[in-house]
Amino acid sequence: MAGDGVKWEGLLRWSLSQADGTEPKRVLSDEERRWFMEAMTANSVDVIKRMKEITEVMKTPQDVLEAHGVTTADIEGMLEELQEHVESIDMANDLHSIGGLLPLLGYLRNYNAGIRAKAAEVVTTIVQNNPKSQQLVMEASGLDPLLSNLSSDPDVTVRSKALGAISSLIRNNKTGVNAFKLANGYAALRDALRSNDARFQRKALNLLQYLLQENTSDYSTAMELGFPRLMVHLASSDDSGVREAALGALLELARGSSSEGSSSFDKEDKLKQILQNRIDGISSMEAEDLGAAREERQLLDSLWSACYNEPSSLREKGLVVLPEEENPQQPPDVAGKFFEPPLRAWAANNPTRPPVPAVAEKKNESPLLLGPGPSEL
Repeated sequence: MAGDGVKWEGLLRWSLSQADGTEPKRVLSDEERRWFMEAMTANSVDVIKRMKEITEVMKTPQDVLEAHGVTTADIEGMLEELQEHVESIDMANDLHSIGGLLPLLGYLRNYNAGIRAKAAEVVTTIVQNNPKSQQLVMEASGLDPLLSNLSSDPDVTVRSKALGAISSLIRNNKTGVNAFKLANGYAALRDALRSNDARFQRKALNLLQYLLQENTSDYSTAMELGFPRLMVHLASSDDSGVREAALGALLELARGSSSEGSSSFDKEDKLKQILQNRIDGISSMEAEDLGAAREERQLLDSLWSACYNEPSSLREKGLVVLPEEENPQQPPDVAGKFFEPPLRAWAANNPTRPPVPAVAEKKNESPLLLGPGPSEL
């Protein structure tokens, strides 16, 4: 049996025959036991071993890889595989131990835009809800190339991916937030809002809202850099996600202005007109569309009340909370949900989870890019 190779249908039939009650229980023979163990392990891969192999590739100079036929697409595929491995917090932290973090950060400066973008995605996964890896990346000066890509990369996808990595790196990380501000990060966010890419704008608005929620002292900085004017403009965007994110960030600023006795928002005639236009648009929506606009309805009403000290006409019309909806809640946290992907968020909320084994299911045709080791090239 051991020489038959891995045949999953045969393994399943054999397993069922041992447990379907049609035959009396018996002790497996040594040959059957060997066949079963080979079948179970042949489709597995040692994750640590594989991460070490990927690390060796990342350490190999690009021209040497190209001389051996390794393409940029191969490297992007390799990074995608690495990203899957570091979904586990344990594996993410082990990447530094095996020497893979620094070469990964080096890929943020790669000449190929696709590699720069994919490297930022891997960094995002590594640091999400992971204080240890956040610290390791900060100590390795990983914020510097991310900020550089955010501010000046010619490829908007690279800029957007860098922003996503920065958002995850500095979230719940005071050291990271301080370094972000010292590096003029708010100005980079302002430039992102001026782009024409809706996804990039949403990411920038979500990070801005988070920073304002966590650091009330930053209200004046946001005002001085002209964020209100940009966000007022984006509050009328055709993209619903951009509108909601802009309204959420404006609400943070409006509340900060009210607490400081500022009346700057009261004088924003353009904002009042935009809010009224959106309120009018929502008031004329069909029932099924009203449900989809729930977050925007709540944000509009809260922002109107914060700016003008009176309820919006949505409340008077009973459109803030529809009869079939839950009781009124706080305005939605539009920003927070963008920082926690499901798998890592689950891991963060389950601190008693069992350790993740260093063996995972092998993917079909997993790319193995290593030829001879660097010393043999």
